Amino acid sequence: MSKEDARNFLREFPGWTLGDDSIAKGFKFKTYLDGLEFAYSLGRKAEEEGHHPDMLIKWKKVGVTLSTHSIKGLSENDFIMADRAEQVYKKLSRKGAARQLPRKRIPIGLGARE
Repeated sequence: MSKEDARNFLREFPGWTLGDDSIAKGFKFKTYLDGLEFAYSLGRKAEEEGHHPDMLIKWKKVGVTLSTHSIKGLSENDFIMADRAEQVYKKLSRKGAARQLPRKRIPIGLGARE
């Protein structure tokens, strides 16, 4: 996928950043266990989809980085999985576990530009 195509896709995903060969976002939670629940739920979705993100679990934060390893770059599947991550996050938000982030980026340290 070209950088231009990736930028066009990213317009639909506020808070996600474009790295060299990946997209990434930091999600914030009320508790550490809420972050673990998010990571577990997203992991289950990823297994169903057959497309697995890199996740970094920190204190009340989870960083998600998506890249298609088989092509060593971005594909449409990465943006589909980004949408799945947003759906899981919104579901947890309705339960009161997730906190909406300010527009600034949270450093997550998984290779995407920060």
